[in-house]
Amino acid sequence: MNHPDAPKIKTNGSALASLALVFFFWGFIAASNSIFIPFCKSHFHLSQFESQLIGSSFYGAYFIGSLLLYLISSMVGYDILNKIGYKKGIIYGLLISVVGALAIIPSANANSFPAILVSFFVVALGFSLQQTAAQPFAIALGDPATGSHRLNLTGGINSFGTTLGPIIVSFFLFGSVGTAIENVTVTNINNLYLIVAGIFLAVALFFALSKKLPDGKNEAKFEASKNASKSLIVLTGLIIAIIIIGQLTNIEKLPLLIVTLFVVFFTLFYSNNKAIKNNEGWGAMKYPQLVYGMIGIFIYVGTEVTIDNNFGALLKTPGYLTQLGLDESKISKFVSLYWGSLMIGRWTGAIGVFNLSNMSKKIATIVVPFIAFGVVLFVNHLYGNDIMELLPYTICIIIAIAAFFYGQEKPAKTLLTLAVLGTISMIAGITLTGIVSVYAIIFGGLCCSIMWPCIFSLGVAGLGKYTSQGSAFLIMMILGGAVIPPFQGALGDTFGMHPSYIVAASCFAALAFLAIKLKSVLKAQGLDFDSQVASGH
Repeated sequence: MNHPDAPKIKTNGSALASLALVFFFWGFIAASNSIFIPFCKSHFHLSQFESQLIGSSFYGAYFIGSLLLYLISSMVGYDILNKIGYKKGIIYGLLISVVGALAIIPSANANSFPAILVSFFVVALGFSLQQTAAQPFAIALGDPATGSHRLNLTGGINSFGTTLGPIIVSFFLFGSVGTAIENVTVTNINNLYLIVAGIFLAVALFFALSKKLPDGKNEAKFEASKNASKSLIVLTGLIIAIIIIGQLTNIEKLPLLIVTLFVVFFTLFYSNNKAIKNNEGWGAMKYPQLVYGMIGIFIYVGTEVTIDNNFGALLKTPGYLTQLGLDESKISKFVSLYWGSLMIGRWTGAIGVFNLSNMSKKIATIVVPFIAFGVVLFVNHLYGNDIMELLPYTICIIIAIAAFFYGQEKPAKTLLTLAVLGTISMIAGITLTGIVSVYAIIFGGLCCSIMWPCIFSLGVAGLGKYTSQGSAFLIMMILGGAVIPPFQGALGDTFGMHPSYIVAASCFAALAFLAIKLKSVLKAQGLDFDSQVASGH
């Protein structure tokens, strides 16, 4: 931390604006999967489980990319990303994503779903490198003391991308609200991903040619931990083995996914138990709060993604919202509202980083969510969606505002509050039908909105010199987005999409338990975290 008398470091505004563009496209593409998944399900005649493999390839790439970067850095004895600089890391990541986006075009022309999965994996592999570089880069673009402010700002831009993504992708795939999926051609897909690749390439060139963007190099010492590395390699090997078994045998997917979840949780708890007994070579994994944080990120990302990725199939279910179920071209406004809910929460959560008086902060906490909701409605109106059906969602926003006030910007308390509300909303979504059930499930987005900074800050608390390593391990746990959605998809194939949302309800309940455990573990270490650190740091 800077000395109080040290001169303030001015934020590089132009560089930050460029970086925000990268955050925007992460959200844009990730949220767009929820439109592309039901399209692929119909186009390739997939089961709900098979359709969720798009999310698995996408979020699995985050885990593989982060793990490879960590392991290679361990072998060479220095952090590769710190060596080449955050700027080049983002450029290389964007170029990898260009290759993936372009690969989707021949994959679609060949009518090959496996090839599309590989293409999505490559896109997300680039995202993995971009995200690993961009988060510390945002902090490096100004005073470290205000780094969290810049992360909240870029996070808000990311959420704006998630709101626009489903609308724009729906437009390119279906052309208009009323277009049936049967009229979608490969040309629609080609045009969409040609534009996406072009934008990625343009941003990469802008970064490469910009003289104002610093290299963002960091000479911090790399902390290798051989036992932690072995543990993560074993975890990866076991997951790959399960995937191979699933491909080569007729074993049902549901038991294999349950085994995968068990393997992840058992490996992490076993590693922490071994590290506590003898912490040599374990690095950050000797801290129980990190392991609870890793499980928290795994479940949180899985929850956020599974609610959305299975949402299209639920809306298409006859008798759920309409007698015949919604057509793919008409689900975008509800998907957009789900991701818009995350934007509403994140914009509200970012209020705390501004130097506002207590009264101004209270007023902003009430006003900002409705401004964000207005943006969601306006975007849908521009696309031609009927927004009258979305207006009653105002009640959900009022509930969320009350939760934000109750949480008091304290990470453990906020995480527990939102997790309990998420559990209740998912149970309501399961037991009810029609638009009230739809609102209840979409409300899960508001509950997820600011969980990431809460879990992240609790997970790295008290890690000292292992904070950077702990952060890398937490990012790897985006893996949850690759495991939990297909688990729900497999349940949906067996029991129906509506009752399958018990997965999301269970995940929120588990996050409530983790909030209690994290607070307890930190308190035992002398860290009264809720009083020391505000959410978002």
